[in-house]
Amino acid sequence: MAKPADPFESLISLTPEQRRRYDLLLAGLDLLDQAIAVFDAAPRLVIWNKALLRLLDFPEELVRVGTPFEAFVRFNAERGEYGEGDIEQLIAERMASARAFQPHYVERARPNGRLLAVRGVPIPNLGFVSLWTDITEQRRAEAVIQEQNAQLEARVRERTAELERANQEIDQIARALRLNEERLRLILDAIPAMIAHIDAGQRYRFANRAYAEWFGESKDGIVGKSIAEVFGAEAYALIAPHLHDAENGERVSYEYSRRNAAGHTVHARSVVVPDVSLEGGFKGFFVLSIDITEQKASQAALIQAQKMEAIGQLTGGLAHDFNNLLSIIIGNLAALRDRLPDPGQHGQYLDPALHAAQRGAELIKRLLTFARGQTLEPCAVEVGALVHNMIQLLRHTLTEDVRIVTHVPTARLYAFVDPHQLENALLNLALNARDAMPAGGDLTITVAERHIPDSLSALVELPAGDYVQFDVTDTGSGISPEALARVFEPFFTTKPFGRGSGLGLSMVYGFVRQSGGNIRVRSTPGAGTTVTFVLPRTEAPPVAAPGSTAQAAPQHTRSGPVLLVEDEAEVRRIIRLQLTELGYAVLEAADGLEARSLLENVPDIALLVTDTVMPGGINGRELAAHARLLRPQLPILLITGYAADDALEEVAELEIAILRKPFDRAALATALHRLEQEHVKEAPTS
Repeated sequence: MAKPADPFESLISLTPEQRRRYDLLLAGLDLLDQAIAVFDAAPRLVIWNKALLRLLDFPEELVRVGTPFEAFVRFNAERGEYGEGDIEQLIAERMASARAFQPHYVERARPNGRLLAVRGVPIPNLGFVSLWTDITEQRRAEAVIQEQNAQLEARVRERTAELERANQEIDQIARALRLNEERLRLILDAIPAMIAHIDAGQRYRFANRAYAEWFGESKDGIVGKSIAEVFGAEAYALIAPHLHDAENGERVSYEYSRRNAAGHTVHARSVVVPDVSLEGGFKGFFVLSIDITEQKASQAALIQAQKMEAIGQLTGGLAHDFNNLLSIIIGNLAALRDRLPDPGQHGQYLDPALHAAQRGAELIKRLLTFARGQTLEPCAVEVGALVHNMIQLLRHTLTEDVRIVTHVPTARLYAFVDPHQLENALLNLALNARDAMPAGGDLTITVAERHIPDSLSALVELPAGDYVQFDVTDTGSGISPEALARVFEPFFTTKPFGRGSGLGLSMVYGFVRQSGGNIRVRSTPGAGTTVTFVLPRTEAPPVAAPGSTAQAAPQHTRSGPVLLVEDEAEVRRIIRLQLTELGYAVLEAADGLEARSLLENVPDIALLVTDTVMPGGINGRELAAHARLLRPQLPILLITGYAADDALEEVAELEIAILRKPFDRAALATALHRLEQEHVKEAPTS
């Protein structure tokens, strides 16, 4: 084999003028702040400047004509310039990239903290040129400018908001000044407040329409009457001390109650301001009153609503931890069942445990539906089987004195409804029936077909068609006619305080109406109650094709490992096992910071699977957003134990797939397969 030609052999034959130009070129290159190196096609070092040694800290004995490019790569890899990893693999990756002779640009942080921009430009058929630029100060200056711009924008927004508020206040004052006396009287009659002026002798000189009508008087009729005449002796005795304080120049506020002409007790809150003339002396009172009768009546309901809201918030907060626990239980049970040589032998132990854990997951989902208002998920539900499955739950929930009777058709009957919400509705109705039968009784659940003809459609407020009818009947105390008209009102309840929220029937009503059905209640005091509701009927769901199983794992189409990010170690272990069983290589990270580092330094990561809520400064949403900026084409699957909604709005904007805990291997496989298919469709074609 011939000895490789020395790239500088031709220098010997240079003329003095050519030699002078060559030396001038080298001297000019040495004056550059940027490091430059030229490699031939071998690739070997041909020419360089002094900045190469200064910026990259190469030893002088390494930087000489003919040094192979691989020697520089190996030197960098061994001193940790490319991060952690197998040195030979790091060298091989960079040599493959160099031999491709493709233009490239990267920014690399050196161990000494300096940031270098590395640019490579091929020389066709000859080699390539590499250029290194220290951009540390440039990036630092850019960060300072961005921070200053953000502060300036914030100050501008703050100042603009102050000016807008000032302008609004000026406009309001200007509008008020333009009102004349007649316009003011019209406004006083229109506002939902009671206003009056009373003279020093406690006789009315003015009252707006609301004030006069609240006392059963007319605006003209009340003028000239005394406070005692209008209020009555009993109510006047309550407010007299406050009027005395107002006569002494104090502004007073108080609440009082009185019986109106219909015999009902009404409540009001009043503010009395003394009318003092410019010359001095007490002239009377200005009165502003507000009818707070409805407010008083709704205070108990408000307290109950706040309690239910607190329960909902607590439920939503605990759901994440419960879903993590259920993920561990379901994942371990499913893995154990798959690994047993004879699963059928232990099925009597494993299957009930796995079914119970899955029921727990559905229970959490129902609680989240109450806490977060999740949307319905209707499907074809075989209602007879659903009712039979609920009987065991009802027997444990109701007292032993309540006898449960069911009438369900033998033929399969399907309703298009959310099965979990239907279970919740039947459970609510059963609990109401139990409370109506403290001494025991019969609870009957009847399911039947129902056809609504055109002649009945308008009356029942439903389109004509086929429905499934449910009748839930008890033999309890019944409901009075007055209460029967209000049973679907939120927070209305006939139970003693603390025994019921008043939300049960209103939630059932909302669910039935949202599902395309209707509901009514019939009751006779002392003889029991029947709640009847109908839901749209549908056909049986299509039978799955023979041989297809839910556990069949779609084959993944992308090479490279999956980066799994989950702070809960046991949950992370379960998901890792599921991924490896599906054929994926897995990299693990316990928090967002570790995951971010892997994303930035491991270029062959093919897919990101991350939890939503994690400690350590970076949560799943922030990690997903960072990954999307870093690698726009990287498929991302976000797993969460919360209900979605507001917390995932940022993720929705990034169009990131979501999988809710707990899930099994089949659900994970389906989600990953769908995610990969979507990215295959979106991938650019050449």
